[in-house]
This record gives sequence, C-alpha cells and structure tokens, in this order.
Amino acid sequence: MPFPKRLIDGYGAFLTERLPHEQARFRELAEHGQRPEIMVIGCCDSRCAPELIFDAGPGEIFVSRNIANLVPPYTPDAAQRSMSAALEFAVQALKVKHIVVLAHAQCGGIRAYAEEAEPLSPGDFIGNWMSIIEPAAKAVGPRGERSFTEYVTALEQASAVKTLDNLMTFPEVRRRVEAGEMQLHAAYFGVATGTLSVYDPATGRYERVASDKHAQAFTAPRF
Repeated sequence: MPFPKRLIDGYGAFLTERLPHEQARFRELAEHGQRPEIMVIGCCDSRCAPELIFDAGPGEIFVSRNIANLVPPYTPDAAQRSMSAALEFAVQALKVKHIVVLAHAQCGGIRAYAEEAEPLSPGDFIGNWMSIIEPAAKAVGPRGERSFTEYVTALEQASAVKTLDNLMTFPEVRRRVEAGEMQLHAAYFGVATGTLSVYDPATGRYERVASDKHAQAFTAPRF
C-alpha cells in the first residue's frame, strides 16, 4: 500500500506554512539538542494532541502518550517498559521541571474498563494495561446514583490523580519533587468543549483555567 496521502499533503503544508517560520528554531534544536522544561503524559486518543492543546512549538514540551495516559508503578525488572523509559529520560536526562498527566473526556480505554467490556481488545495487552486504574476505581467507588457518563468522568479524573501517586514511586521523581526541583500536575481536557481543568491538591478538585479566554473564543463572531 502507498504511503498515506493525508500525511504527504500535511507535510506539504508544513513545508510551505510552518517550516519557514520555525526553521531557525529547528536548526537551533538540531545543533544544541532539546531542553524542554515540561513533560506531558497524554492519551493516544487522536482528539487530544498535547502540542495542539497547549499551542506548543518545536522543543517546548516532551510528550509521551499511551492508552488512557497511565503510568505503572515503579517496577525495576528486566521487562521492556516504554512508559518508564520515557519518564526516566525526561527526569534524569532532560531534567524537566514539570510533569503533567493530561486526562480527557470520552476516553475509550477508561469507558471500556467502566463497562467491563469483554474483552477490552482482541489482543493481549490492553486489558492488562487498563488494570493499572484499579486503585482509581476503588477511590471513585460504585456508580451509585450517578449516571454512567458522570461515573466515567469521575474515573477519568481520579485516574490522573492516582497516576501522580504512581509517579512518586519512582525514586528520582520522588527525590526531585521533595527537593523542590520538580512539580507534578493532573489536568483534564474536555474534547467537545475545549475546556481545561487542573487538579488542586489543596481542595481535591479540578479547577477551570483560562475560563475568560475560553468564553471569548466561543462568543467571538465567526466570519
């Protein structure tokens, strides 16, 4: 099969529109290497690209994406662990100052977990991977009187917070956080609304950010 035409067209647009404005930055990054101060752990979901959401240019954020933006607890063994390797590189080589776990609405992986779909996928990996959110599910508790949508939202948000706990099981992450060299954050993106909320450990709640700009964007006249 030929290379996807959509990617070739996109690359053509990149060459004519974006590259001319950022070529000097690309050359600088190629010569001196990257030194982003922020790592974003996001979901593979095609609707939630961190670089797009945060309007990031080349070299500004270090991104690692996986199903449901999860991080397994620190497990030093001989297994090949992509997420742990990315985290280790960001923390120990790049020395990022912030790690953001970016959860989102309508997460397919978490919805499948909540529905107890059998199997979560026809393969060997997703079901085992999604078991990482069991502590978050216990924290959220049973569905009770909530609607299924409300329950999934609560699980999506709680999972991001529990992921911060998993991050703290990594010795170098804990050391740098406790030394004041790095901060951990959980955030939640509304796919349909474009809203962004950030978890406040003091209140235990997610708080909307840039709500005034969000309102302006949705009330501005369309031409």
